[in-house]
Order: sequence, then structure tokens, then C-alpha cells
Amino acid sequence: MTRKTVAVRRDEIVLAALDQVRVRGIAGVRAADVAKALDVSTALVFYHFGTLENLIVEAFRQAAERDLATLHEELARGGSATKRLRAVLAHYGPTKASDGWTLWLEATAAAMRDPQLKAVVQRLDLRWRDAVVALIAEGVGAGEFRCPDPYGAAWRLTALLDGLAVQVVAREGPVTAADCARWVETALHAELDVTSPLNGGRPAP
Repeated sequence: MTRKTVAVRRDEIVLAALDQVRVRGIAGVRAADVAKALDVSTALVFYHFGTLENLIVEAFRQAAERDLATLHEELARGGSATKRLRAVLAHYGPTKASDGWTLWLEATAAAMRDPQLKAVVQRLDLRWRDAVVALIAEGVGAGEFRCPDPYGAAWRLTALLDGLAVQVVAREGPVTAADCARWVETALHAELDVTSPLNGGRPAP
């Protein structure tokens, strides 16, 4: 039987860890659970990542990087700043496909007690917000938006989505994805004087 390469084995362990996080939450994941899911020894998990904390950080980093790759695809599509901003905010916001937000919320909570994870969460989160700042500034420069403070507007819009994600994903209360889309549109009107209607909702991942 051909032995798997280090890269392939590490990827398998990371994917198994993400599956365990979705089922058990970060606090409930054990190296033994990850090993059992792959039918390998716990020692092999530690051989590749050293500690469970390192594995969790790497799993979150890879998942977040995949989301950020989608962000860059949206930014590269071309078209008006208005269209691209809506696509980015729709991708950022909570929807029925909540796996990404579930992981972000889990990581954010765990990061309060894990400095290594906190640094990764903050760095990746800032990349999202910086992209929104840049899009708003571009739209202002092109005359599409009227906004004296692109930085503040970007943070207020993304903070709104953060709060809505808690309602939709974590609490599963009366707030729906449709509510989120409507309220974000209202916020866009207020922050940027955007008056054209939403064009199509969330892009396909």
C-alpha cells in the first residue's frame, strides 16, 4: 500500500478536525476524536501538529483562507463598486449555509482564551474589513457613494453583519437571512446613499 504524503495526511487531519468542530464545538474536540474519524493513532495527529491547539488554529486558518479566496474572486469580477460591495457583503453575511459562520463564532469564542488563535482570527477578520473599506473608498472616488468616512462605514456595516450572524446562526431565533439582506440594504442607504435595489442576493460560493 502506498504511504500518503505528509501534505495529504495533514490535509486529512485538518478536514477531520473541522468536522469535529462542527459536531462538538472547539471546546469539545479531542485529538482522539480526530484520530478515530480517520482510523489512525492519536500519536500520528500529534506527530503532524504537535498539539491539539496547533491543529485547531491551522484548521480554522485554512477554512478562513478558503472564504477569503471567494472574497478575492468577487473583488476580481469587475463591474461597479456598488455591485461588488453588495456581493462581498452578501458573502460575508449569514445565510442558510451557516457552516462558515458557525466556525467563525466558535473560533471567536475560543480565541478569548487562546492567544495563538486570537491572533489568527484578528488577522483574517481584518482582511475582510479592509476589503470593504477599500471598496467603499473606491465607490466614493467614482462618485457612486457619498460617504465622508469609508473606514467607519465599513466597520459599522460589517459589525451589523456580525451581530446578525449571532442571531441567525447561534440563536436560531426569529431573524432570517431575508431579514438580514433587507436590513443591510437599509444600512447601505444610510451609510453610502445607495439607492438602487439589491441585484440578485448572495453569490454562489
